[in-house]
Amino acid sequence: MTVDLGATFCGLTLKNPIIAASGTFGYGEDMTDFFDPSLLGGIATKGISLLPKEGNRTPRIWETASGMLNAIGLNNVGLDAFIEKKMPFLRSLKGTICIVNFYGHSIPEYALLAERLSAVDGVHAVEMNISCPNVKEGGIVFGADPVLMAEVISEARKRCRLPLIVKLSPNVTSIARMAETAVAAGADALSLVNTFTGMAVDVRTRRPILANVFGGLSGPAIKPLALRMTYEVCQATKVPVIGMGGILNAMDALEFLMVGAKAVQVGTASFVNPTAMPEIIEGIERYLTKEGMRAVADWIGCLELPGKPSEPGCEKTQTDILPPPAKSDKPA
Repeated sequence: MTVDLGATFCGLTLKNPIIAASGTFGYGEDMTDFFDPSLLGGIATKGISLLPKEGNRTPRIWETASGMLNAIGLNNVGLDAFIEKKMPFLRSLKGTICIVNFYGHSIPEYALLAERLSAVDGVHAVEMNISCPNVKEGGIVFGADPVLMAEVISEARKRCRLPLIVKLSPNVTSIARMAETAVAAGADALSLVNTFTGMAVDVRTRRPILANVFGGLSGPAIKPLALRMTYEVCQATKVPVIGMGGILNAMDALEFLMVGAKAVQVGTASFVNPTAMPEIIEGIERYLTKEGMRAVADWIGCLELPGKPSEPGCEKTQTDILPPPAKSDKPA
């Protein structure tokens, strides 16, 4: 039996639910030495700004326990060079959707980028990174202020002719409330989570390790947090959700799909294992075949909460997997 791995959201059809996460896959062409990027359901490009950006000073990456801190600073070639030099390769990938991640430093910049990217041949959707400093608002992050977030999404929505995915920051009090705000402002889909703000210091030099002092934490250390937030957003909204955060293997990806994500993005895993994504695709197909499922769509949202009857294909619960508690010799 062949499992249908196709995934759909916002009118787009993906050959499988695996998308390369923005900032971890470049513009796709650098990974051709390891595997054919057209195997992927989609690619979210490195974040694009209106003008080229060099990024932060080094050091700007630091390995942590079960993760990685990065303060790259969103370096990129800029919009014009991206369209001219990077899009030809992305257009050549047959059947792999191109999601262009973009960011601005002001509301007009976001709106202009959404408009211009909408007109680029081969771009299927755009992903707004709203976790960037708003220069005109004194460094406030768009993604952490519901009023600013609603305003910037609303303006981008007016000028965007493609599916508009909003990438949410986890560094907020209520991810569900921010998701609801984003949808009300015009988001067609949501992707989450971006990195958690973290820090590393050197006890010998008594200095921060990263030149930027703070960085974004990613990798398997954040997976339980990312999974919980993905579940909460899937419960709070009706739009498609793309989950991410610490996905290393097929079982990790299946967990995000099980809590309701329509697709997943894989990022830091590619630094550890450049062929992680094709291996995840194969692993999902192998597992669903073993479970007797016909399509990955049947797995999406199949999480069973305590006290609810099981659905076909999701009979196994945590109590089936975990061993029974040890019996105590003490009297009750």
